[in-house]
Amino acid sequence: MSSVAGPDLVLPSAGPDPLPLATALAAVLGYARGRRPLYFRSPGHPRGRWVQVPAFGYERFDRRPRAHGPLGDDDVLTAEGLHGRLDPAGWAAVRAALDDAGDLADAATARAGGRPLWDLPDGEFSLLGEPGTVGAALRGLRGVGGGPVPAYVSAALHHRRPELFPLAGPTTRRQLLPHVEEGDSGVEAVVHRELRANADGFGALEAAVADALRPAGGLVPTRLRLHDVLVWAGGSLRLAHAVSLGAGR
Repeated sequence: MSSVAGPDLVLPSAGPDPLPLATALAAVLGYARGRRPLYFRSPGHPRGRWVQVPAFGYERFDRRPRAHGPLGDDDVLTAEGLHGRLDPAGWAAVRAALDDAGDLADAATARAGGRPLWDLPDGEFSLLGEPGTVGAALRGLRGVGGGPVPAYVSAALHHRRPELFPLAGPTTRRQLLPHVEEGDSGVEAVVHRELRANADGFGALEAAVADALRPAGGLVPTRLRLHDVLVWAGGSLRLAHAVSLGAGR
């Protein structure tokens, strides 16, 4: 495993204890490269055989080619790579929600002016700065559709702009909600606050992940995605498993 030096990550949304950078790096590399066994039957192997498949969503989601133009069918396919296949009714609901999300997503992008989420000022995630803030637009996007639909919309938007739109799946959202403070525009304010407070640590983690993934042609996640992976792994009790898969890689 690549070495990494820098301050521990203090991420209350991921757990009560500081996360050593070496542990965070192992978890991210385990998420990106980890495999699990699957018994697979096919016409060529009717008796079945064991194969190794990706353990997490990096290959199916992060490495999927980025779509361009208006939000559409390709974005639904991308979101399915992270959250799972949709039935026909679910597909139609997510597809319709993406149509409804376009204006809000464009407003957030324009307001950010090319800056990543972690470089935006605190006022963009405060109720006192509304209306028109990035935080207000992101909160509006969470209200597009119902049930599992917002998670799929969030995944599609993050894949389009991985430096601006946070992922907000059910597990991550549950981890973030208790840390929302008075005046926050939403859970995205927690993500922003943790990224800002750990700027040096995430900078070091980004560099170490790039050193490990780029030589093999891997896509390097933004620090916004790195934060999501660590919070999701902690909240879903998969952190130790991801670390074990990433150790020595």
